[in-house]
Amino acid sequence: MNLSIRPAWRHLLIGIVQFCLFQGAWFACVYGAAQAQAGWGVLAVAAVVLVSWRMSDRPVADITLTAQAVLMGLAWDTWMLRGGWVLYASPGPLEGWAPVWILALWALFATLLRGPLSWLHGRPLLAAALGAVGGPLSYLAAVRLGAGSFPAPGPALAVLAAGWGVMTPVLTESARWFSRAPEPSRAPSPR
Repeated sequence: MNLSIRPAWRHLLIGIVQFCLFQGAWFACVYGAAQAQAGWGVLAVAAVVLVSWRMSDRPVADITLTAQAVLMGLAWDTWMLRGGWVLYASPGPLEGWAPVWILALWALFATLLRGPLSWLHGRPLLAAALGAVGGPLSYLAAVRLGAGSFPAPGPALAVLAAGWGVMTPVLTESARWFSRAPEPSRAPSPR
């Protein structure tokens, strides 16, 4: 009896596991920030990100994509904070800058870009629509859990929709490019 899983089903199963790990780490990070215990959530995110990199078929691409997402998140969420669009619970060590737990969430989001969200590669309008809806909903859920607040909810959600409507296709297209770019060769392991 052959118990092997077909490649298409294996890919789907891995995607489901990645998405479930993402959701668990997202909740741990947001809930931790809401409880002034952001460090535990950041550790949960770090564990998921490291496992994702370890299991990746293209670890250099995933690490580079994560760095890109974190830098984008640093710029975006610092701008959101300084513009008064959002106030974060558990602020970071540098006043006026995006807190570490928010940056951890950007790293976590990057783990989905070449996996469960790869169906968005080459579909920038669909990625924009998903980002314009999913980004604000994620922030709204975090606010409802107590990880932050919106001084003016309507305008803040509109700004989030516009920003995520641009950033999501940028990141999915970067992921598509990294999926095709040659991966640096690894040195053969000694036997």
